[in-house]
Amino acid sequence: MTNVTVILNAIQSGAARTEDLLPLVYEELRRLAAVQMQHEAVGRTLQATALVHEAFLRLIGDEKATWQNRRHFFGAAAIAMQRILVEQARRRRQLKRGGAHRQVELVDFEIVADPRPSDDELLALDDALRELEQEDPAKAELVRLRYFAGLTEDEAALALNISRATASRWWTFAKAWLFQRVQGSG
Repeated sequence: MTNVTVILNAIQSGAARTEDLLPLVYEELRRLAAVQMQHEAVGRTLQATALVHEAFLRLIGDEKATWQNRRHFFGAAAIAMQRILVEQARRRRQLKRGGAHRQVELVDFEIVADPRPSDDELLALDDALRELEQEDPAKAELVRLRYFAGLTEDEAALALNISRATASRWWTFAKAWLFQRVQGSG
């Protein structure tokens, strides 16, 4: 068991506080947030440190949340970061366009090709990812770990306890599936 898993178990039993977890995970969360912030357009106000702090506050703020292990915790962190970025994109779009929705052509949308997707692309991806999660939660988790947490294929395979070949197949499938859904929504 890793130190993170030991602390998570201690938190569940009441022997440790959630705040005890932060020193163990901060640097890794900061690295994941920095990778994620590379996807954001230049000039955005949210910084990697703020993203880490907001995600961690959301994780510890949910008193009902329990994490079985390191993978589960970092998966929850990736989801929290995704939600924060999507919420920011929605706020920016609402402010920028007076709250009105507009249709966008996403002809060449590729979730790994464009390192700085627009707010509309990020929101379309989020909608499609939620749909994928309903059909195949494991592949949706892989996408979150790869795209939102910035893990490599090898790191994501390790986190999900699957082979690299399986991760590669799932990634190829998920990209095609998401591309089809995002293109179909435009």
